[in-house]
Amino acid sequence: ANLSKAPLYTGAITGRGPRYCPSIETKVMEFPDRQRHQVFLEPETRTGEIVYLGGLSTSLPKDTQREIVHSVPGLEDAEIVRPGYAIEYDCLVPTEISPWLEVKKVPGLFTAGQINGTSGYEEAASQGLIAGINAVLKLRGQEPFVLGRSEAYVGVLIDDLVTKGTKEPYRMMTSRVEYRLTLRQDNADLRLTDKGFALGLVPEERYEMFCKRRRQIQDELERLKATIVPGDAATAKLLEEIGTAPVQSQTSLGDLLSRPEVSYQSLAAIDKDRVKLPKDVILVVEIELKYAGYIRKQMSQIDRTQRLETRKIPRSTDYSLIHGLSREAREKLTAVDPRSLGQAARISGVTPADIVALVAYLEAGSHKRKQDSGDADGI
Repeated sequence: ANLSKAPLYTGAITGRGPRYCPSIETKVMEFPDRQRHQVFLEPETRTGEIVYLGGLSTSLPKDTQREIVHSVPGLEDAEIVRPGYAIEYDCLVPTEISPWLEVKKVPGLFTAGQINGTSGYEEAASQGLIAGINAVLKLRGQEPFVLGRSEAYVGVLIDDLVTKGTKEPYRMMTSRVEYRLTLRQDNADLRLTDKGFALGLVPEERYEMFCKRRRQIQDELERLKATIVPGDAATAKLLEEIGTAPVQSQTSLGDLLSRPEVSYQSLAAIDKDRVKLPKDVILVVEIELKYAGYIRKQMSQIDRTQRLETRKIPRSTDYSLIHGLSREAREKLTAVDPRSLGQAARISGVTPADIVALVAYLEAGSHKRKQDSGDADGI
């Protein structure tokens, strides 16, 4: 009945709102069959009386908001200190931003967060980190820092934005990441600390702690793979107690730990040489062994993809000169100006046939450059 008062439905706001945290009026309209809705009471301070109502964002007028809040059991006498509101903001066309978050047409201007078309705290913070790093590198006259899709979630986020663009506020989801098995929470430091240290963002003391943890993981993985247990009665008895199949001959502790039902702790009785390790080290060791086959398969996929990423496209490429490209591909490639074949292949509207034509053009150009170089050497 009050939708006529909501800017989201009166036409006052015409932009597409966030898909994953919509207002209560949008939820009512999108899910009319639902009979209930959870509201989370989140205290804003440890001792204060102000509570944020999670799940009840709205653009409705204040008097209507008061009615909604008072309809929640337990909030009949609540007072609204700061009413909800809706805003509509502009953002850059993400494909006009480079993979290191510098605006292509305004050299020296780096952007992050909502202005790039994203929504969310982590999304903004991670972009801010990359933009800040690259602003400093530019001032120093150094090469930009770019994280790939196989290196970090923020690498996927930025690549999606600058390659595909977005028509609604972009949120980072695990489902957007093709290498989820290797981009895990437990190995984030293993993937990124070396890079952070090289950039001067990780202090020496923390880096030494990281190197110790990495050595512990590597040493324990090697030890477990090299430690052989016999296929005798004692081993059979332990495996039976664990609830896993017996072994017919000697095997390594690493092979036993790769079984889903076998935990690191359960092998203590037949692992006399183990030393006490931190729980976070043991977690990584278990994951690496239990998912070893899947991880190898994913690393193989990454290697194949990386070959496309290493094929760089010259910055001066004129796509209008490439025979075999569709008109759409020419327009999209010119607009995005991809750095590599891998990025070009991810652009919406660029087909495998277009990539074949692009490869042929690049190879012909490479051959011509070598030929010209040879002619020059002979002069």
